[in-house]
Amino acid sequence: MAEVTNELIYEVLKKLQADVAGVKDAWVENTAALNAIRTHMIAQSQDIQNIYSVLARHDARLARIESRLEIVEPV
Repeated sequence: MAEVTNELIYEVLKKLQADVAGVKDAWVENTAALNAIRTHMIAQSQDIQNIYSVLARHDARLARIESRLEIVEPV
């Protein structure tokens, strides 16, 4: 069995430190990507809400037009 020396332990620790640094970098990249996705989802949600509000206004206007023209069908 190979003898464990301080130099061997030091080499392994240096490699481990480099691997941990790589994991940290990947973590930062993933966090940035998730934040970008979150921002896009919020923007889409706001767009959908705006579409619903426009549709509600159009529905209200159509109801007023129908009632003024007396073309409302009994429900």
